[in-house]
Amino acid sequence: MSTPLADTTNPDLGLLYAVNGLAKRSPEWLDHLVSWIGEYGILIGLALLGLAGWLQARRRPDAPVAVAGLLWAPLSVAVAELANLPIAAIVNRPRPFVDHPGLDVLVEGKAGTHSFVSDHSTMSMGIAVALFLVNRRLGWIAGGLALLQGFCRMYMGVHYPTDVIGGFALATAVVLLLAPIAMAVLVPLCHALSRTAVAPLIRAPQSGPRGGRRRGGGRGAVRADEQPPESDLAA
Repeated sequence: MSTPLADTTNPDLGLLYAVNGLAKRSPEWLDHLVSWIGEYGILIGLALLGLAGWLQARRRPDAPVAVAGLLWAPLSVAVAELANLPIAAIVNRPRPFVDHPGLDVLVEGKAGTHSFVSDHSTMSMGIAVALFLVNRRLGWIAGGLALLQGFCRMYMGVHYPTDVIGGFALATAVVLLLAPIAMAVLVPLCHALSRTAVAPLIRAPQSGPRGGRRRGGGRGAVRADEQPPESDLAA
């Protein structure tokens, strides 16, 4: 049985038909490409952005804090996906093609699963928001990929626009609201790990002479092994 969220009078449906209609007018190779991007490609791209963020975070003066922020990205996605389980069960919204067989569905295996909220949109925006807290440049790129993810899910005919928006909202809320608690745990953990054998995972090895004073020493000289005070998450 369809829910009120799937009511045909909802303008949400009109936008879905407009986006999915592009698939009907596009060549088959483009449909296959968008399907792969929307199902796997964007998530792979976000993982690569996370890897780039980690490589940069290790070289920052506040490396343990930055790496802790990056660890929060996959953890926040896991929390958001767990939060989505009861939401999806309560809303119980079927996939759009169940109530609207005129849609062009580009991916199989979605029948019998919940439509609200979009898992792919939740994962993409969760990574984007968490990454933005650590590295704004990479965060903006990830945000663009998250928006593209939402478009692809509608193009593929497997989600309503409100499924996508719901996923974005859920991910953003989880990342931002729980970040203080998560960082209170992850920052001390990363500090502790930086003093163990896995320290290279937290802080990049320092090159150059150890100890001593920098050239031009004096009252204002700074020792080479001193680290600047740590900053907040955002770069």
